[in-house]
Amino acid sequence: MSVESSSTTKPQPRWWASLTQVAGIVLAVFVAKGALAEPFYVPSASMEPTLLIGDALLASKYPYGYSTASLPIHIAFPQSERIFGALPKRGDVVVFRWPGDTSQVWVKRVVGLPGDHVQMRNGQLWINGQPVALKANGLGEAEDDNGSGELARLYTETLPGGVSHPIFKLRTNGRLDNTDEVTVPPHRLFVMGDNRDNSADSRVPVGQGGVGLLPTDDLVGRVDAIVGSWDLGIRNHPVWTWLSGLRLSRFFISVQ
Repeated sequence: MSVESSSTTKPQPRWWASLTQVAGIVLAVFVAKGALAEPFYVPSASMEPTLLIGDALLASKYPYGYSTASLPIHIAFPQSERIFGALPKRGDVVVFRWPGDTSQVWVKRVVGLPGDHVQMRNGQLWINGQPVALKANGLGEAEDDNGSGELARLYTETLPGGVSHPIFKLRTNGRLDNTDEVTVPPHRLFVMGDNRDNSADSRVPVGQGGVGLLPTDDLVGRVDAIVGSWDLGIRNHPVWTWLSGLRLSRFFISVQ
């Protein structure tokens, strides 16, 4: 025996169903960017040769936990402590909100953790009273923000803990090659660019345009991969040549 209901459900307009789908997709993307990973773009030469101008990065957010800095859009919320927080490892390449203007997102490498003693002596990094190992690897070309380049000495630096990565040295006696020893306080990090003579990093106070000692609450995520790259210098050439600026060898590679 069947019973037929006398009540009927009014069908939703098609436009409402479509709007609901679009809203659901936007919400899913927003949540994924806020909680999992987010793409970023490299506008400067401070991390050469590891990262080039025009690289598109994918930063994972979950390794260090979450704060207001993790939001995929900049909103002037009061700064919050991290939840599920964890410190980066020495050698991690990190994306963070610049303490001088949190609407800006920067990328550097973590070289000093809380409690570390960090100093530059004659262009070489010292951590906890020991020089960090450097191996000369010839010459490379460092590109500047205008698309021109200059020869730089290329080294492989090996941090305590075993992370090895390349660095550029443009000058023998740069203005940041000798610094006072700094003890990294709790909830702070010492970060540097791999392009050592072209990076406003923890060697430079925020008031002078640098990072200073980076608050861990400003971390956005860890750079795990380069997902694409385009040589911005090609913009000065005819439009029909722009596709040749794609650096296909830098698509979908991991970052060390």
